[in-house]
Amino acid sequence: MAEPLDVSPRAEDLLEQHLSKVQLLLSRHRRIEDLVHRQDMPRHELVEDLVHKQHLTELQMLLEGLETTHIARILEMLPDEDRVITWQQVNEDRCEPILEILPDDLREELVGARSYASVRSMLNAFELKNGRLSQVQVDSRADLANIKPIWVDLVAPSHFVRAWVGKYFGLELPDPDDLTDLEASARFYIDDDGEVHLHSDFLLDTDTESRNVAVAFVLHRDILFSVRKEELPVFRLQRLRARSQPGYVSDGKDVLLDLYAADAEYSADALEDVYAALEEVGKRVLGQEITDAEAANILAAIATEEDLNGRIRRNVLDDRRALSFLMRSKFLLPNQQDDARQILRDIESLDGHTAFVFGKINFLMDATVGFININQNKIIKMFSVAAVGLLPPTLIASIYGMNFRFMPELEWQYGYPFALALMVASVAVPFWFFRKRGWLR
Repeated sequence: MAEPLDVSPRAEDLLEQHLSKVQLLLSRHRRIEDLVHRQDMPRHELVEDLVHKQHLTELQMLLEGLETTHIARILEMLPDEDRVITWQQVNEDRCEPILEILPDDLREELVGARSYASVRSMLNAFELKNGRLSQVQVDSRADLANIKPIWVDLVAPSHFVRAWVGKYFGLELPDPDDLTDLEASARFYIDDDGEVHLHSDFLLDTDTESRNVAVAFVLHRDILFSVRKEELPVFRLQRLRARSQPGYVSDGKDVLLDLYAADAEYSADALEDVYAALEEVGKRVLGQEITDAEAANILAAIATEEDLNGRIRRNVLDDRRALSFLMRSKFLLPNQQDDARQILRDIESLDGHTAFVFGKINFLMDATVGFININQNKIIKMFSVAAVGLLPPTLIASIYGMNFRFMPELEWQYGYPFALALMVASVAVPFWFFRKRGWLR
């Protein structure tokens, strides 16, 4: 039970005022609702909906202005029916702080009254039925008493959901946001109670981005608990296989090993996509001359694939560390040891592929940068040729411009044409020589 709130006399008076306002709105809501129900009028449902919105909106606005502790006290004081109606008008962001204040029995009642959808989306429990993994709907902690799960999967759970699931099963579930340590002692360990803790990164590769998502595993009394911040394709694949294939898993350790196996397969599929993308990039780089704009796009594509390849490598290396820890711990059954060794062999093959991909990425990167350098050299070459070609006429013009005592172009009829012809010839001769030597190609 939560400890009672310590409220001062002044705060108690304020709380009474708030409680009276809430009760007044609830009374009006019920009275007008009953009146609408008794009336036979056209568009009855629309009128009823408007009445609901009118009074419940006023109640929502009132609750928005109250402190968390006051809302919790008001919920404790209200009758059951009024409590549920009031609780359903509380802003979603304030639900968890309020629940932490309330007593355990009242907390579970309110979770059951409001959070069916949110709890259902956060919590997935699975038990074995006829050799198949079967998902069981869990809306509140009371539903857990009727099942014997081998896998409890939590997706983006709130602090409250993690707390009451952990309290029911007698363990503490970690927050995925805290899984930042890289040391093996912090990621893979067995605590004093015999619980096995593993913190692994699972690959998430979408059309728009790729990233590694931290997942916390806890093996407690032959039940696997997994906690993560978002849904992952590997987990969906595992649930599908275990549901459709009898005998695919037999306990929580089987589920854990199959998740690592599915992650290795998912990484292999992502690596195949990297191969295909680099093949297309290679055709663009080696098949024709490319402009600087095309080279920039190619470099961006190469960088994207390099990032994905690096995440794949990090992912499989993390899986290898986790599987090695499980095998060293010696709590896997002989057939599970064989499965773990097979997964490790698959991971080792992926290591060679990722190394090859890194080499191909470096080659394509160097080739693209080389083309950019060639394009830049062409530009510099044009300026160099122009500078050399224009140097002789500049010299001739300078000589004519500096000779003030004797200026043939003034006294000679063909002075200016001769000077201009001399300049043109001084440009043409170097360009003819450059072309003959092939320097202008």
